[in-house]
Amino acid sequence: MKILDKYVAKSFLTGYVIALLVLVGLCIAVDLLANVDEFAELAGDGANAERDMGFVFGSILRYYGAQSMLYYRDLAGIIIVLAAVFSLGKMTRNNELIAIMASGISLKRVIAPIIVLSVLLTSFVVIDQEIIIPRLISQLVRGHDYDRAKGESYDFWFLTDSNGHLISANYYIEHEETMYNPLMIIRRQIKNEDGSIEWIVLGDVKADKARYNHETKKWDLENAVFSRLSTAPDAIGTDVPTFETDITPTDIPIRQQESYKSLLSSSQLSNLAGKKTKLKDQADLYSQKHFRITDPIINLVMLMVALPVLVCRDPKSMKAAVAISFSITASCFLVMFACKMVATEAVFGRIIPHFWAWFPVIIFLPIAFIELDSMKT
Repeated sequence: MKILDKYVAKSFLTGYVIALLVLVGLCIAVDLLANVDEFAELAGDGANAERDMGFVFGSILRYYGAQSMLYYRDLAGIIIVLAAVFSLGKMTRNNELIAIMASGISLKRVIAPIIVLSVLLTSFVVIDQEIIIPRLISQLVRGHDYDRAKGESYDFWFLTDSNGHLISANYYIEHEETMYNPLMIIRRQIKNEDGSIEWIVLGDVKADKARYNHETKKWDLENAVFSRLSTAPDAIGTDVPTFETDITPTDIPIRQQESYKSLLSSSQLSNLAGKKTKLKDQADLYSQKHFRITDPIINLVMLMVALPVLVCRDPKSMKAAVAISFSITASCFLVMFACKMVATEAVFGRIIPHFWAWFPVIIFLPIAFIELDSMKT
């Protein structure tokens, strides 16, 4: 690696670390200020102030330690652009780009280390999304006031398992792994003559309690009764000792979250897509899978769009160059956000999640190549 490459790489990485700490730290600070009262509830009655404060501080560290992985994933594209602004702005302010051009080195050669490092850093975002976040998913779905010792209790409705059955409970206690007054709706998938898929309800299972058995991998039911939607009298009122489903106590708090699919890895999304859920859920799954591919691409596209503007050489025009680069980057970011919003909606009478996932790339990637080609070097 040449001295110039080392110099540009060091300046870019310094800016990257600064932007990472500032943006992630800002997200943590804003969220903490808005929810500090919820963390304070974990302190209890104040009988042992020193122990309670230590517990609250530990809860804050655990919560934001996991959430910082999400912040990094969502802000990775902006962080790369800010790092480029930092490194190239410094070189422009010191008139270094003019000296480099005078020595006969193209400015495209100057930004090459930034592009290479950006590709490597983007691979860390992929690792974060595909490996780290799925392993932290049980922590990421917790609320600010979650107490590990007490767990949480709530109701949940119509979770779909791999067989298409719907599971609900009036009351669920996490640390007991027990559902109270559960309702399991038994469904079967049929294929009509026209090729369309339809779900029919065969019956339901009602019980007083359902406790998960880790040995049998089933839910043990108490006072359960199966009612079949049929005229056959012997099929009504049959006792059911257990209920078999792939929904486990770990899955319930995760599936409670509206955006839990964004926390899953691509392989988990593929497995979930095979469960034949309803059309809107399928669209959400396919949009997530396609956005996993286009998100890293669009992060690099935002950098490629901004770089030719930032290599302005004249320190007097640096402020305008930064403003233009940020406006283009913000436009790309907003288009990507809008596409994620409409990916699961019927636009022009059709739900086409794969189109909306690739739409920002189709729009901004040619712009990036045009700007790079037209850059004065």
